[in-house]
Order: sequence, then C-alpha cells, then structure tokens
Amino acid sequence: SAGQDTSIPVGTPYIDKKGVERTEINVGAREEIVIPITLINRDKEIWGEDAEEFKYVPKSSGSPLPERWLEGNTHPRSSEIPGVFSSILTFLGGPRACIGYRFALVEMKILIFALLRNIAVELPNPVSEIEKKSL
Repeated sequence: SAGQDTSIPVGTPYIDKKGVERTEINVGAREEIVIPITLINRDKEIWGEDAEEFKYVPKSSGSPLPERWLEGNTHPRSSEIPGVFSSILTFLGGPRACIGYRFALVEMKILIFALLRNIAVELPNPVSEIEKKSL
C-alpha cells in the first residue's frame, strides 16, 4: 500500500471511466496497489499477438526455451518488464524480487529430471545403419 498520496506516471496515456485522458495514476495514502502479473505475462501489446501460445524450441536447436525468449526474437516492449528471469514478471524484480526464484527453477529442473529418468528411448534403426555425415 502507498505510504502517502502520490502519482504514478504511465508510459501510455489512458482514458479513465469519465472519458478523461490520463498520464498518471493517482494513489491515495494506504490504498493498495495490485499488479496483475498473469495478465502482464500474457499481454499482447508486450509479447505480440501470440502471447497466449507457448512455442517451445527443442533442445536439439541448442536452447530449450520458448522461442519468444531467444535473443533477437523478443517483442520490443518486453524489455520494459522489470523481471529477474527472461523479462517475465512472475518473480518481480528490483529490491523486492522473489528471493526464491532460483530455488523454484531448480525445483522445476529436478521434477523434469525425475520424470524423464524413467523414460526409455530407443533408436528407430539398428546402430549399424546410422552413418556419420558432416554438414
């Protein structure tokens, strides 16, 4: 909550309920400010028209990340997000960033490892039929 009456400037002017164009948000003392993290992480103005889609790039390509986080493939406005991980707001950023975000990432990696270690993978052809070719 705000400690005193203040105004927060906005990057893009907006029209309020009364039809007045505003360039800042007025917040009174002790009013709570809610940041809609889920909405921001899926905002089409920030991430592009495919913001709702998870376009996964396979590990064989050298980077097992969603394609929108690959270098040169980000939407221009995504750099405005003050996140500590891949320009997403899930873990927030700055002095109040989630101190457990690295722990959460390690937990996810451990879960994936635990699930994948029990999967058997076989080659579709016998090993003798595979030839090494250079590009």
